Amino acid sequence: MMDRVQSIFKIPELKRKILFTALILIVYRIGGHVPVPGINAQALLEFFQSAQRGLLGLYDLFAGGAFSRATVFALGIMPYISASIIIQLLGAVVPYFQKLQKEGEQGRKKITQYTRYGTVLISTLQGYGVSVFLERIGTTASGQMVVPSPGLGFRLLTMLTLTCGTVLIMWLGEQITERGIGNGISLIIFIGIIARFPNSIFDELQQVVSGNRQIIVEVLLWAVFVGTVAGSVLLTQGTRKIRVQYAKRVVGRKIYGGQSTHIPLRVNTAGVMPIIFAQSILFVPQTIVQFFPNSDFMASVNMMFDYESTFYWVIYAIMIVFFTYFYTAIAFNPVDVADNMKKHGGFIPGVRPGKRTAEYIDNILTRITLPGSIFLAIIAIFPMFITKITNVSYNFASFYGGTSLLIVVGVALDTLQQIESHLLMRHYDGFMKTGKIRGKRRF
Repeated sequence: MMDRVQSIFKIPELKRKILFTALILIVYRIGGHVPVPGINAQALLEFFQSAQRGLLGLYDLFAGGAFSRATVFALGIMPYISASIIIQLLGAVVPYFQKLQKEGEQGRKKITQYTRYGTVLISTLQGYGVSVFLERIGTTASGQMVVPSPGLGFRLLTMLTLTCGTVLIMWLGEQITERGIGNGISLIIFIGIIARFPNSIFDELQQVVSGNRQIIVEVLLWAVFVGTVAGSVLLTQGTRKIRVQYAKRVVGRKIYGGQSTHIPLRVNTAGVMPIIFAQSILFVPQTIVQFFPNSDFMASVNMMFDYESTFYWVIYAIMIVFFTYFYTAIAFNPVDVADNMKKHGGFIPGVRPGKRTAEYIDNILTRITLPGSIFLAIIAIFPMFITKITNVSYNFASFYGGTSLLIVVGVALDTLQQIESHLLMRHYDGFMKTGKIRGKRRF
């Protein structure tokens, strides 16, 4: 293993990229501990300890714990993700954005520009909402004021600080993408989630040391954790390959085409987005209930959509299956794939080009998405079973599935593939291959 790591640092360009990425991530973590002016951080942390399983806990997950500490990076990268999702959805229904998606590099630049504008707008609105939310918390159970000096000045200062923090995170992510390793935005989310893992492990060790949990039970829990991670890797990497043949073309004295390739259809094309969509929608009833504190009907609705309710988890799983199909239909268009194949002389053996090819691809995608969506729903609700069956803390149980595990697995695999490509370009054996890595420089 050490030989493999040493091989990475033998390539100057790859070494610079990794060190630059590490430096940017350190800057991000430092910013996640700089508090917003006018906040009692201890009182806010006390409040979040009782709200970690709700929508605020999900938001704090993506912010790497910065939201519960009310730092300058409290909004995290969520406004950028929200803006990206909105632009992507507009690309499916608005002709102007559909045109931009097909214009290549220039179109991508325009989409990136609109995404940045949307990020600033969303950050401004959310910054103001956070300032109002912090004022409404008032006094905690221990009698501490979360905002000692509320008012218009505090709201404007908080809104400006949080918006600038989000813009800075967006810029840091773009720098990692351009000059570092992998997708910068994904790595920022990844490092925020991983930062909670050491504390979770420490809590688990304390359970064993204090005698609250037997060693054999702890070993079984870790075995289940490893199995869940393995299942998530299979879900992320699983593909169905469709063979594609390209016809030969004679242009002058040269012959083009004639090769055989394949289209990789992912079992989980939607990634982690169905879980995020389902969680966001299921938090709406709980938010509406807050406006009707004296209503018996709303109280019963709140009980149905409570985190501990079985009804909540059944609806949650069904919505994940639905949104998996919904987001897959947006992210992958079989008609466009079939048209591009036809333009370049490609065809699936035994299937007529054009409409028949699109239907063939759509049927296969529909069939492989069903087991993928069911397995995704199982992974999403698995932390709930862990917390109910055992006395594992919520922070550690969240790594058994759901958004945390899928993001960590997806980003880790993507980063390894980026390093793999650099090693192969420099004539080194792949980092993800078994066996010993050795230099293969040609002289």
